[in-house]
Amino acid sequence: MKHPATASARLAEAAVRLHGGNGGGASICQAKSGASRALLVAAVAIVGLNLRPFITGVGPLAPAIQADAGLSLQGMSLLTLAPMLLMGLVAFAGPGLQAGIGARRAVIASLVVMGAGSLLRLVPGPGWLLVATAALIGLGVAVVQAVFPGVIKQQFPHRVGAVTGLYSSMLMCGGALGAQLSPLAASLAGSWRAGLAFLALPALAAVALAAATLPANGAGPAARTNPAWRLIKRPRVWLLMTCFGLVNGGYSSIVAWLSPSWQELGWSSAASGSLLALMAASQALAALLLPVLASGRDDRRPWLWLTLALQVTGFTGLALWPTAAPAAWAIVVGAGLGGWFALAMVTALDHAPDPLQAGALSALMQGGGFLLAALPPWIIANLHDLTGGYAAGWLMHATGAVIVAALTLRLAPRHYARALDG
Repeated sequence: MKHPATASARLAEAAVRLHGGNGGGASICQAKSGASRALLVAAVAIVGLNLRPFITGVGPLAPAIQADAGLSLQGMSLLTLAPMLLMGLVAFAGPGLQAGIGARRAVIASLVVMGAGSLLRLVPGPGWLLVATAALIGLGVAVVQAVFPGVIKQQFPHRVGAVTGLYSSMLMCGGALGAQLSPLAASLAGSWRAGLAFLALPALAAVALAAATLPANGAGPAARTNPAWRLIKRPRVWLLMTCFGLVNGGYSSIVAWLSPSWQELGWSSAASGSLLALMAASQALAALLLPVLASGRDDRRPWLWLTLALQVTGFTGLALWPTAAPAAWAIVVGAGLGGWFALAMVTALDHAPDPLQAGALSALMQGGGFLLAALPPWIIANLHDLTGGYAAGWLMHATGAVIVAALTLRLAPRHYARALDG
């Protein structure tokens, strides 16, 4: 497998070529505009890269963390549940934050919080302190996720699908990075705490690039009207929340328990981390490619159904025939989860031409969705105690994907405007 960082760099370079400049002239102004655009795309990439390593880096180190911090399986599940809950709760405040202080300030401050939370994992202490650092980092991630789709809609109005695909893809690449490098850093430093704390470095790099490139956007007259609370009354918002929560519950369970499930079968932390990294790399590739492939038509549902079919296949394989093809199941599940996430973000943004309204809809979808997605890792921990394995949990997520496939029937583009205004 290619190194996740190398893959990330190549994805960012491809995006820069897509979004470089628009004209055929060679003027200095055009060159500067093209360079600024390329740096903004790079900022989208590196910000996305920082949003998942703090979660995926935990699973491969789970036995060492449990032994040192004294956490049970339910306690370990809190390292995923706590940040997911915050991602959900804070997402509701995203439109207000964007209107009040501006997306640029919100993103930069959040990246600083994420870096500080990672560094605090070096501090020895009881298990609850580790959960607190997960919540702190999750708070920073939650704010970024709440405001960033609106930034993409505003800055790339004609390339929403491609840039959202890049953002989602880099988010998944970050997951691969955390899963692969955390056990390596822990091994080199002789401490699982160092393996988690090194993730402060990419966060600090993101702070520098975001500060240099993100445009200032204070609260103008349009921004002072927050459409979120009007939208929350619409059944479409609750439909999107439910779908987002059911699918991303599969993601939160995979990053929490895929590595530990294979360590129970005798795999090392490095080997199980590589399997999780393979899953995340597959997510990244699907998140980058599927929005581009789906961009030729307004109706995203056939592509959404494809990703859901992949999820059903992968989760069923993990449940019933785990040792038959572990790498294949990881790749299939990853492609289904990553492709669905990116397409769902694009679908939410497609509902409204106005960036503020589209961003508010995306924030609400993520808010309710992440609240729902926080629960499955804890549920699977309890199912494991009851059944002695992870098969029941994986089948639960296969069933969830089938339910989302049925709900997706309602996402016909011709009903978008009526769904928000009616």
